[in-house]
Amino acid sequence: MHARLIQLGEPGPALGLQPADQMLPPPGANVLTVRHTAVGVNFVDVYHRTGLYPVPAFPAVLGVEGVGVVEAVGTDVRGFVVGQRVAWAGLMDGAPGGYASHRNIPANRAIALPDALDDETVAATLLRGITAHMLLTRVRQVGVGDTVLVHAAAGGLGVLLVQWAKRLGARVIGTVGSEAKAATALGHGADHVVLHRQQDVREAVLQLTAGEGVDYVIDGVGGPMLQTSLAVTRPFGMVASIGQAGDVSNVQTSAVDLAALGPSRSIALARPGVFRYMTELSRYRVGAQAALQRMLEGVRVPVGGTYALADAAAAHAALEDGRTSGALLLRP
Repeated sequence: MHARLIQLGEPGPALGLQPADQMLPPPGANVLTVRHTAVGVNFVDVYHRTGLYPVPAFPAVLGVEGVGVVEAVGTDVRGFVVGQRVAWAGLMDGAPGGYASHRNIPANRAIALPDALDDETVAATLLRGITAHMLLTRVRQVGVGDTVLVHAAAGGLGVLLVQWAKRLGARVIGTVGSEAKAATALGHGADHVVLHRQQDVREAVLQLTAGEGVDYVIDGVGGPMLQTSLAVTRPFGMVASIGQAGDVSNVQTSAVDLAALGPSRSIALARPGVFRYMTELSRYRVGAQAALQRMLEGVRVPVGGTYALADAAAAHAALEDGRTSGALLLRP
């Protein structure tokens, strides 16, 4: 089968993402061939592209989630049929591979989709939903009475975390970079929003919490913001460092003084990774079903932009420039 791809020859800028063609072999015994209808673009794709998070080999195909239609099934596959809508998320054999018109995936990584959810909603939300499930139920159990600080609260993961945490009964503070993004975060349920380009985040958060700080910070920005996250966490609270969109070189995020954690302050610092979380099949499938259930309940990531597969470089440029809110999708 002929597949159109976007390949990366070596780590580098977005312009290195170039179209290519490949003959896809027939599916193995326990494999599905999926024709993608929508592919999610995530900031981890930028980390893979720049080399911050290495990929196994080059040329590489980026992309860690997709939605599509089953085109062929392996001889031992049960429970899936040609024409069925499915989704997948994560790494296959340690590698991405979603920026493609067609892809072979292990049948046990395929997630059957309910008719009530459209392809774009799932492609925008599945991986982020599994991440939110991990962060709000496994890394820390968030519940009624908790105050949660979500950085980049208008981004794809941010708006989902805001909605999910509110459904768990938490009070949610978000940080954003503009008035428009503040409106997005508030529109999805944030109780308070801090404009990090105009306000001192530490001062604003402490004022909102009567000087006590928050119970839990989810920080995908990194760099100097990570130090701020630690500064606004109350004793026996937690910071989950889940990325470094503001520190792609990983210079500042990688250095944390243990004295900033305790023992006098007694703060926990976690560095959870959703790909490691999903390596255990049961966790992957439970997280995916939790994400689908939230989608059915109306918890969604808005689609902030849709690009043709061939325009993947433009999607990366928009994402890195901070010009987007919600999720970006590629349409093969």
